[in-house]
Amino acid sequence: MNRGPARARVARRARNVSRVTQLRLDLGDAAVVTQTRGTPSRTRARGLPAIRIGLAAGITGLLCCVGPTVLALLGVVSAGTAFVWATDLYEGYAWWFRAGGLLLLVGLLVWSLRRRNQCSLRGTRKTWPRLLLALGVAVATYAALYAVTTWLGTFA
Repeated sequence: MNRGPARARVARRARNVSRVTQLRLDLGDAAVVTQTRGTPSRTRARGLPAIRIGLAAGITGLLCCVGPTVLALLGVVSAGTAFVWATDLYEGYAWWFRAGGLLLLVGLLVWSLRRRNQCSLRGTRKTWPRLLLALGVAVATYAALYAVTTWLGTFA
């Protein structure tokens, strides 16, 4: 019985697993199976997802204009209708959308810090550059989307 290729596959898989004990279980003719015991290796600790949080908050802050624009670009509504909707929403509810974006920013940052057990003054001091990055990305996203939707509004 030739078990050379099966052993080579097991050896390749064993190289991919670090700090884990593998026990070889020989089940006769069925196959060579390994059983993994121990704790898997720790993955690289990731930083705060500041860019994704900032993008989500910036888009939410300008959803009054982005929503109708996306509907017009997808062909769901006409450009004129999207322009009227965006204008009405922006004039009447812009601060509500901005407040929603700010609340989303704060909520996602708190949620993310709590998941990492860093939702304290010490944790905030440790991650303040990432917090400022999230705020900066949110403001930049808002400004870029405002510029794009204003520019697209000139064509309506």
